[in-house]
Amino acid sequence: MRDILARLKGFLGLNTAMAAVMVMVVLIGLGEKMAERFLPLYLIALGGSTLSVGFLNGMDNLLSALYSFPGGYLSDRLGYRKALILFTLVAMLGYCIVILVPTWQAVLIGAVFFISWTALTLPAVMSLVSKVVDPDKRVMGVTLHSFVRRIPMALGPVLGGLAIAHWGRVEGVRIAFIAALVLGAVAIAFVWFFVEERKAAKSEHVPLRLMLKLISPDLRNLLASDILIRFAEQIPYAFVVIWVVNSNGFTPLQFGLLTTIEMVTAMLVYVPVAYMADRYGKKPFVLMTFGFFTLFPLMLVFSRSFPMLIAAFIVRGLKEFGEPTRKALIMDLAPENAKAATFGSYYFIRDIIVSLAAFSSGFLWNISPEVNFFVAFGFGVIGTIVFAVFGRDVSVRQGV
Repeated sequence: MRDILARLKGFLGLNTAMAAVMVMVVLIGLGEKMAERFLPLYLIALGGSTLSVGFLNGMDNLLSALYSFPGGYLSDRLGYRKALILFTLVAMLGYCIVILVPTWQAVLIGAVFFISWTALTLPAVMSLVSKVVDPDKRVMGVTLHSFVRRIPMALGPVLGGLAIAHWGRVEGVRIAFIAALVLGAVAIAFVWFFVEERKAAKSEHVPLRLMLKLISPDLRNLLASDILIRFAEQIPYAFVVIWVVNSNGFTPLQFGLLTTIEMVTAMLVYVPVAYMADRYGKKPFVLMTFGFFTLFPLMLVFSRSFPMLIAAFIVRGLKEFGEPTRKALIMDLAPENAKAATFGSYYFIRDIIVSLAAFSSGFLWNISPEVNFFVAFGFGVIGTIVFAVFGRDVSVRQGV
């Protein structure tokens, strides 16, 4: 049994540092997805309009961009333990605002603090992976993080849907935020007591004006296609729950179950794809990922029955097919002495531009849901073609 466990740890690239961070990701993610997944419904229940939903979606992307660079920089300077604790405290402040002030305006203010927790922490996690996981296991290390992160993403919306079913859309979401606050405190305690502090690495000082120099030509090609694909994702993103619940009459709990189907689908493909990508190259898997991103909004147009929605959300789960591979590709192309800063810079640039599409989503939705979905599909087609033509295939064995 001990030999089997040792082989499994070796296959997954798992070690103590990775395991500790995975536990934190589950705790924070569970509370986060119980509440945030239903924010569009919560905004409308409090008197907000569909434009406020689009604004929230655009703000999410914009703040993810603005937070990515300082998130990466602070992770390089402070070390991942201090950075993770700091960023979680910031998110908890946002939870408190939403809990104490039940208005749609307060939701937008609180979201400034909590909605981009992933953007703040992701550079720290990616830097950790690049340092504690062997180079030929980087895709597997990123995949392990993505796999574990989908556990609360699968369970959280179901628990949030149950809370809404029991207490209603307003009180149910507030109770979900209270749960998120408690789980955040537990996560901080866990990181404080069980994650070994590491000294801040000697990293290259990367002022904001020099961030573009971190993005190599090959990374720019990936970035350009990724931006177009994120247009396809973010234009309909905040309105998917409204499409399912308000437009087609299904319950929040049924939406939570659809999200669970999506996440289970993603989790089933993560490990085998990571195993193949580490050995056979990354580009084919990233390209398939972009294809699934593109297909999802098109399928939503024709998904008015629950079986069709299940099929659409399976496709949405398959869009995670090569996401860890794409993240590993970014880390492969980043300078060795500034990986977190490069990762943060990439997301800074990407999400600043994508936020423009996200802010427009409410206006497109007001024209019609179909216009929203078809515009998203068009951007996805262009992004997929751009990567197919200009994207570079990178292998660790090629000396990256």
